[in-house]
Amino acid sequence: MRAENGPRRIIPRWVERRAIEVAGWILIVAGLAALVLPGPGLLCLVAGLAVLSLRYSWAERLLHPVRAKAFLLASEGVQSWPRIASSVAGALALVAVGIVWGVGIAVPEWWPLDDGWWLAGGWGTGVTLIASGALALGMIVYSYRRFHDHPEPAPR
Repeated sequence: MRAENGPRRIIPRWVERRAIEVAGWILIVAGLAALVLPGPGLLCLVAGLAVLSLRYSWAERLLHPVRAKAFLLASEGVQSWPRIASSVAGALALVAVGIVWGVGIAVPEWWPLDDGWWLAGGWGTGVTLIASGALALGMIVYSYRRFHDHPEPAPR
């Protein structure tokens, strides 16, 4: 475990390689899910590709166009006040839904399934929705500070 004339490795290389692969693929799967569910899909895809690019050249090749597209979309999202307002409203709605989900409301009479399926997950689901909304608000602030009044050029 000792490199020639180098410091002793605390974590074996094979553990490091597996951790990179597992973390990268988890982020990729989460990003793909978040493209259709509430959450930062492109951000997770970029993060997953960045992690996997430490080990694989194919991930590095994919990282650049995905990152460019993510930055372009982030830039476009903060170039007008209606877009900013609708993004903030959507993020705040996500936080509100998370709070309602966690607190819970009575099962309506029209609900066709078992009462246990109404707002399933309770605070576990609610906290996830609140975290997604908070992350979205953070990304809006980041995008505004980085891209407002100086948009990202379109990727080549």
